[in-house]
Amino acid sequence: MAIQPIRLFGDPVLRRRAVDVVDFDRELRKLVQDLTDTMLDAPGAGLAAPQIGVGLRVFTWYVDGEVGHLVNPSLDLSEEVQDGDEGCLSLPGLAYDCRRARSVVARGFDMHGEPVLIEGSDLLARAIQHETDHLDGVLFIDRLDPETRKAAMREIRQSEWFGLEKPVVKVSPHRTNGLAI
Repeated sequence: MAIQPIRLFGDPVLRRRAVDVVDFDRELRKLVQDLTDTMLDAPGAGLAAPQIGVGLRVFTWYVDGEVGHLVNPSLDLSEEVQDGDEGCLSLPGLAYDCRRARSVVARGFDMHGEPVLIEGSDLLARAIQHETDHLDGVLFIDRLDPETRKAAMREIRQSEWFGLEKPVVKVSPHRTNGLAI
C-alpha cells in the first residue's frame, strides 16, 4: 500500500492540464494502485493523478462499492442535469451544491492499455465528471454560481489547511517530462 499526500487548493499542479498517458507499463500500474490506496484511505469517491502531484490523465473512483480507474478519458454528457452536494479531497471540509450532467458515457483505457467504456448516472456520473475536470485543471468550485463560489473562496481562506507547505515531489526518470512521482 502506498498512500500519497493529497495536494491542496493553491498547489499549481491542480490548475494544469494533465498530459495523455503513452506508456501502459509497470509505473502506470503503480500509479493506479497509489491512487486507489490514497482514495480509499482518505476516504473519497474519486482521486485524479494531479491530486497526488502527477500530471498524467488518470483517475480512480469508488462509488456504490465499486472501485475503478480510467486512463485518457473522453466523456459524452447527457443533456439532463442534476444538482447535488459535491466536495473534493483537495478542498477538505468543503461541500457545495454543484450542477453536473445526470449521466455520462466515458471512454478511455485501463492500466493495461485495453479500451474501456463506462456508462454511469447520478453519483458515478458526478464522480467521473469531477475527476476528469481535475485532469483539465478545473476544480468543482469553478463550476459554482458566482455567489456560491465567493462563499467557497471565503471558506477556503479561513480554513486551517489553506496555505500549508506543499509536499516535496520526487521526479521520475520515466518519459513524462518530470510530471510523475
